[in-house]
Amino acid sequence: MNIQQLEYVVAVADNGSFGKAATAQFIGQSTLSTMIARLEDEMKIKIFDRKYKPANITKEGEVFINQCRVILDEINNLGEVVNNLTGASSGTIKIGVIPTVAPYLLPLFVNKLTSEKPNIHFIISEMTTQNIMDDIAQRKLDIGILSTPLDHPDLIEHHLYNEPFYLYDKTHKRSEALADYKTLDYHRLWLMDEGHCLRHQVESVCDLQNRSDLKRNLEYKSGSIDTLLRFVKKNKGLTLLPYLSTLGLSKADKNHLSNFERPAPARSIGIVVHRNFSKRGLLDHLIAHIVAVTEPLFGLTNEEHWLVDPI
Repeated sequence: MNIQQLEYVVAVADNGSFGKAATAQFIGQSTLSTMIARLEDEMKIKIFDRKYKPANITKEGEVFINQCRVILDEINNLGEVVNNLTGASSGTIKIGVIPTVAPYLLPLFVNKLTSEKPNIHFIISEMTTQNIMDDIAQRKLDIGILSTPLDHPDLIEHHLYNEPFYLYDKTHKRSEALADYKTLDYHRLWLMDEGHCLRHQVESVCDLQNRSDLKRNLEYKSGSIDTLLRFVKKNKGLTLLPYLSTLGLSKADKNHLSNFERPAPARSIGIVVHRNFSKRGLLDHLIAHIVAVTEPLFGLTNEEHWLVDPI
């Protein structure tokens, strides 16, 4: 057994076929298949069932592949330890950010971060909470920025800031009066698509699960706050917006925002990594950048907030 064989096994699992895995590994399919077959013979198990196309992963194979990921990740961690000892900082970092955070937070710090770390290739993707959790657990993703807490046994959470929700109501002008989420006209409420933690949080704030009288013959599945807001404005509806998403609104739109009565609903935003994540220096650097740009915006982030769980 060697490291290359483990990499080939994981490549087949990730790519879904021997052919795609061979292309990704820059070798011939027959060579890759032979190397994996030798490994199976050595381990005395079948990792892939080749009777099907694409090849299926066996039950034993699932366990073996998960362990391969751990081993390969620890090998990468060893390289990171050496980099820390020698002062080097390079490689690729994959970051997943939920769509209701990415367009509003990332522009505040990404340019400075990348300029300070020129030898690191950052790959940042917008992803749902569940996909971020799954990919970090499977070591396909290095870092996640999303709403917490998640209470996942394999993930370590680092708090960044608490972000309050604001009411956007197209039919009302902003006033000194505070909004009460218990008395909103829920028939005019618009939500994000299923799978977005913001939808779950708004449903929790408004206790929608216990309201059987809410019926609408139009259900639009929006994956972004900007698209959601367009429908709200056009249909004279209302929705809840996280604070950072309100900073770029026009003066006219800001006139339709209202604060909530205390304790105001809010969400906790944090960074999550796998419990075996080793790039601690880079993580601390990233956290410091985000805290530096968000702390002046939120001030006393724990002041009279009701933190709504994302899951």
